Amino acid sequence: MSEQPLNPTPTGAPDDDAVVGTHADAAATGSTAADALADAASDVPADVTADVTADEAAALRAASFERARRLRQEPRFPGGPAADPAGSHHERRIRSFQPRRSRVTTGQQDALERLWPKWGLDIDGQRVLDLAEMFDGLPVVLEIGFGMGEATAQMAADDPGTGILAVDVHTPGQGNLLGLADQAGSTNVRVANGDAVILLREMLAPESLDGLRVYFPDPWPKARHHKRRLIQPEFLDLVAPALKPGAIVHCATDWEPYAEQMLEVLTAHPRFANTAADGGYAPRPAFRPLTRFEGQGLDKGHVVHDLLFARV
Repeated sequence: MSEQPLNPTPTGAPDDDAVVGTHADAAATGSTAADALADAASDVPADVTADVTADEAAALRAASFERARRLRQEPRFPGGPAADPAGSHHERRIRSFQPRRSRVTTGQQDALERLWPKWGLDIDGQRVLDLAEMFDGLPVVLEIGFGMGEATAQMAADDPGTGILAVDVHTPGQGNLLGLADQAGSTNVRVANGDAVILLREMLAPESLDGLRVYFPDPWPKARHHKRRLIQPEFLDLVAPALKPGAIVHCATDWEPYAEQMLEVLTAHPRFANTAADGGYAPRPAFRPLTRFEGQGLDKGHVVHDLLFARV
């Protein structure tokens, strides 16, 4: 398995679309490093910089930026998901997600504080997970991107014999999923905070997963952003070794051009075979819930495509 980052960008190469800076910077603020610099600079009042030398003004801005950086690295909830889980594993790479900061409700905060120590983990790239121990020997599927967690919680409740390792960077969604699982009495969900690429590349043993679910990933519709799409040949190269033979990769999207790309990329990959007899899309499996988001799309006339490919 290649140790190269997904869609790597050479250090120093200009790329207007590249997400630069640590994942924690983006996860905490939803901004790039350049935005952080601008924000830090704006913290220094104009009437102060007007009365100091250029060097002194630069030092003031640097100090302000350093304070902002330290704040962004502090966890929003002590004992909960880390603001910078991969810390030293920072790399310059085009990412498929756009982290954002949103308000955390009282219920979500309560779930994070109570349940994160038991059911949460940070993707720090520092260890290989023992999934058998983590899930008491259950078969485990990886779900990348679960939004607010309603569908994930329902699948966990409907199938308690399967463990779900659910990955996302959205703190409110992490808290919501933990709360929903707790309310349902489900103990087969673990919530992972951070970059799924680092998880796949550094924290999962070979052939440790029984499946992968990627439901309604960001379609990045603009042509210049297509390189951000998650389902790419390089990503499948990373996924294949972590899956057991016969494990199912299940993708779903309501964005027609992205569905076509998914089908093309998965069909072309030598480690995956389409389970649909006609080589096309599959019917929605009964185990995948119809989400509120999906229902809204169907009401607008969107067509949802499911793809199910087996690892060979």
